[in-house]
Amino acid sequence: MSRALLFAANWKMHHAPEAAVQFARRFQELVAPRADRALWFFPPAVSLEATAQAFARRADVHVGAQHVHWEAKGAFTGEISLPMVRAVGGAGALVGHSERRHLFGETDEQAARKVAAVLAARLQPILCVGETLAERDAGRTEDVVGRQLTAALRGLAPEDAARLVIAYEPVWAIGTGRVARPEDAAAVHRHIRTLAAAFGVPGRLPVLYGGSVNAGNALGLLAEPEIDGLLVGGASLDPDTWAEIVGLGA
Repeated sequence: MSRALLFAANWKMHHAPEAAVQFARRFQELVAPRADRALWFFPPAVSLEATAQAFARRADVHVGAQHVHWEAKGAFTGEISLPMVRAVGGAGALVGHSERRHLFGETDEQAARKVAAVLAARLQPILCVGETLAERDAGRTEDVVGRQLTAALRGLAPEDAARLVIAYEPVWAIGTGRVARPEDAAAVHRHIRTLAAAFGVPGRLPVLYGGSVNAGNALGLLAEPEIDGLLVGGASLDPDTWAEIVGLGA
């Protein structure tokens, strides 16, 4: 497989600073840099600086925030800003993760404002899109994903939109043990790229798959040419397991 791959680890509410440093130490013992892949880690906010420092010598590793606010500062208790992320070594941010949308009420409009803010800050946004089980069963997958993506693309210049990374993460597959069949995920990825092209986005947007990915199913997903990498939660929490996954697809 000659194309470059992107592997993103979303630690969610796991790994305080000391645990993050221990993870980084073990992971770097197991995984050497490779020209054909980029590695991203999204630790909880309190561990962002420790994680960035632990990987500081690895040009192939980038660290980002799980969640940001679109304003640079203000009376927004509990939020973190993009200048704060940059100040502690962060290089990007997840936007619109399904848990932010469905547990905390983040809207398409808010996700779009965050995408624009991350791009304006010259950091990397990874925009998450995906449908619920009810929406899937109703045959609305493309409509839902299209709505979420369109909200973000509508306000962007095509050259800015070309800097996006998209993560397709069907809500029904996250943390459930259910995973989309590679061919089904690939069909959604094609739809995402078709929609981006309709907005004038040049080139090929990188599109990742996320949702109950593990060492047993990752290779089958990566074999699909439409799948450019993986966004992984639970299986990224152990350095040995994550090292195994990021070594796949060679």
